[in-house]
Amino acid sequence: MKILVVDDKQSLSELVAQFLGQSHSVTTMENGLAAISWLQAGNLPDLVITDLEMPEMDGFELIRRIKESGVFSDIPIIVLSCRDSSSDRVECLRLGADDYIVKPFNPEELMIRVDKLLIRQ
Repeated sequence: MKILVVDDKQSLSELVAQFLGQSHSVTTMENGLAAISWLQAGNLPDLVITDLEMPEMDGFELIRRIKESGVFSDIPIIVLSCRDSSSDRVECLRLGADDYIVKPFNPEELMIRVDKLLIRQ
C-alpha cells in the first residue's frame, strides 16, 4: 500500500517512513502545497498522514482540499499533530479526517491505526 506522509519536520517524516516502510511504500512531503502538487501530478496514495502546523499550506487546508476534490476525496487521512485541543480534533474530523493521533506517539499504535484504515479500503 502507498502512504503519503506530510510534515515539515524531516526527522519525524523519516521516522514515520522508516517504521511504516517495513510493510508499505512511503512518500514524504514537507507541506500541504507540495502534497497537493504531488497528488495533482497523478499520484494516488492509499492513505495520507499529515501534520497540522506547516508552512505554505497547513494540514487543515490540505484535508479540506483533498476531501473537496472529486478524485482524492475517498483517501483516508490520519492527522499526526502536537496540537492536543479538542477543538482541533473536532475541526479535523469535520473536515473529513478519519483519525487523529497526538505527538509524541507510539509507533506501534500508529501502525495499528494505519492497518485498520487500509483494511477498510
